[in-house]
This record gives sequence, C-alpha cells and structure tokens, in this order.
Amino acid sequence: MAQSEPNEEQDLAKKIEETRQRFKNELLQESTEKYDQRDVERLLNEDALVEAYLQWRLHVVDDALKMIDDSLQWRKEFGVNDLSESTIPRWMFETGAVYLHGYDKEGNKLFWFKVKLHVKDAKTALDKKKYVAFWLERYAKREPGMPLTVVFDMAESGISNIDMDFVKYVVNCFKVYYPKFLSKMVIVDMPWIMNAAWKIVKSWLGPEAISKLKFASKAEVLTYIDPEYLPPHMGGTDPFKYSYPPLPDDDFQTPINDNGPAITEDETESKEAEQESKDTLESSFNSDVVPKSKKGWKW
Repeated sequence: MAQSEPNEEQDLAKKIEETRQRFKNELLQESTEKYDQRDVERLLNEDALVEAYLQWRLHVVDDALKMIDDSLQWRKEFGVNDLSESTIPRWMFETGAVYLHGYDKEGNKLFWFKVKLHVKDAKTALDKKKYVAFWLERYAKREPGMPLTVVFDMAESGISNIDMDFVKYVVNCFKVYYPKFLSKMVIVDMPWIMNAAWKIVKSWLGPEAISKLKFASKAEVLTYIDPEYLPPHMGGTDPFKYSYPPLPDDDFQTPINDNGPAITEDETESKEAEQESKDTLESSFNSDVVPKSKKGWKW
C-alpha cells in the first residue's frame, strides 16, 4: 500500500501534464478567442482544477478534454467570470425561486429550487440560466473544492412548472460545467404525474452522476437533511424565510455548529420581520417588471 500511493500520485501528475499539453496543442491552437483568458490561466496553473475534470471523467484524458472544452466555452458565452448582483435583474433575487441556504447531514451547502415558482418563459430563459450560474460561481469562489447538494422542492408544483430545457441546463451545470461539484440531487415530494419527466432527467445524468439522484418523500428527506435545515412544510424546524437584500448565503463566516452556521435569535427575528413585506413578491417571478398581481417565475 505504501508503495502504491506514490505511484498513483505520479500517474495523476502525468495525466494532469498530458491534459494540459493536449489542451494547449489541440484546443488552444484552434482559436485564442474561444475561451476567457482568465479560465485558461486557471487551467494552466491550478492542478486541482485539472484533477477535478479528470476524476469526473474517470481519468480518461480524451473525455476530460471534451468536458474542459465544453465548460470553458460555456463560461465565456455566459460571461461567468463577470456575473454579479449588478448584472442580474433584481427581481430574480427578490422572488426566492433559487438560493443557497443550510447544510445537509454531510456538511454540504444546500442549493434550493422552489419548483412551484418556475413557469416556462422563453423571453427570460437566458437571464435565468445566468442567474443559476451566478449562484454556482459565487459558491465555487467562496468554498473552493466543496460540493453542493441540490434540492428540488416540488411542493405544490405541477406539469406547468416543469421546463425540461431548464432542468437539462441545471443537470449540465454539474455534469459538464462544474466538475466534482454535485454531492447529490434530492427531489422532494414529487407528484406522480411528473414521473415520466424525471425519468428523462435521470437519463441525462449519465453513469458518473446517476447514483447522486435521490427521490424522497417528506419523511425520507430526513435521511439527507436534518430538521434544522428543512422548512416546516417538509417537516422541518428551520425558521428561515427568504428575503432580499441581502443575499441569503451570507452565513459562511458566522460561527459553525456541527452541521453548519449557527443562527442567532436576532437574525431569526430580523428575517421574520422582513418577510411580511416580501409575501407579495415571493411568487412574482415575471419578465422585465414584477407585477404584484401575477405569480410564478416564468421559465
């Protein structure tokens, strides 16, 4: 065993170097405008990044290079390095359809999707995809190397809330764009009428991620997440109520309990006080403005 570990490290180092050389020789020579130079510099200088691509593609260099090519092109197309609160429409933050909050039992940050607020709308599809990328990039920079657990909260949702193009995009974020970023994907309380749609999603995940897809009832979700980080409608005791501003993931630097950040009574009372003014906005995801008379984030 003692002799095998140095050999494994040497093999990994060789594959990292091979991947970099082939990236420069086969992909960079095609066009210097193909990627954001900041991403190229990271790939050429950060061993952990190349290693993540290799591990996610079972150390097959050809497959890792394909993933690198796809993800770096996507990052430039979406301007991922320059996404910020100021580049995302404010109304997206105000609804609470997507956000980071809490931890699972393994200590992984929870990335929530409130499906009942999602309604397909081609006019805002690109902005909403960038909104998801904003959260992923924000977390990747603040907690490098730490995976996420995605939670699809299916409560009160129906067929009209499922946009397969958007769901496929979310899957690809973890399958293609962010290697080794997905701990698990938990679908909670899925209506039976959506079974066929999620079978399609399962086929998209591929062998490297299929084991990470978990379907759970309200009772079963406790297998993955403790009550303190579950909302009451899932049988939890978390008093958190989404509000914006500020962003609700600003708890990375607060005192840590066994399962994550401690929440003070003052913070809890503040959140509850803010919620009263947010009730009319929670479900008002619309297009360029947020009319209070209409509900739902139009996907």
